[in-house]
Amino acid sequence: MKAIQRSEILDYRTYSEHRDELRRQAMALRDARRVHLGEYLTFLFENHDTIRYQIHEMMRAEQIVKEADIRHEIETYNELLGGQGELGCTLLIEIDDPDRRKSLLREWLALPRQVYVKTASGKKCYARFDARQIGEDRLSSVQYLKFDTDGELPVAIGCDLPQLREEVPLSEAQRQALAQDLEG
Repeated sequence: MKAIQRSEILDYRTYSEHRDELRRQAMALRDARRVHLGEYLTFLFENHDTIRYQIHEMMRAEQIVKEADIRHEIETYNELLGGQGELGCTLLIEIDDPDRRKSLLREWLALPRQVYVKTASGKKCYARFDARQIGEDRLSSVQYLKFDTDGELPVAIGCDLPQLREEVPLSEAQRQALAQDLEG
């Protein structure tokens, strides 16, 4: 997937002037790439435009103006994009109760090795997680992962962790969005 270039990033004031329209467009892209798996897991598949939106939002929230800081944001967020034949994804582990969240994030430490997408051929492509998001004794509730599908289109997403074992088919709209991402 094509990385974000510095020339594509607006300063936060100009972005703020156009934010409503850019946000609407980004949310439409995100909606087609959002997949819920069970009660706690939400996958947000990322592409060039969703990541560019995230960079703009971060720059706006933090009022980033220094060139080195802007380039750092671009570099950091570009890491979330999938490479050739890959899909980049943000996994949100959504547990409202703080005490329960703390407990489950410890209990589910093996989750990174258990999440996959399934292709039409039945092949399970397990996620590659960002090691910086996994502590020695617990997970972060936000995980960045990549699925190397060798360019094959996923038709389902699932988890083999016994406490979260489930698989859901992707909708036609989700498959179309991910097909576009794999092509780009």
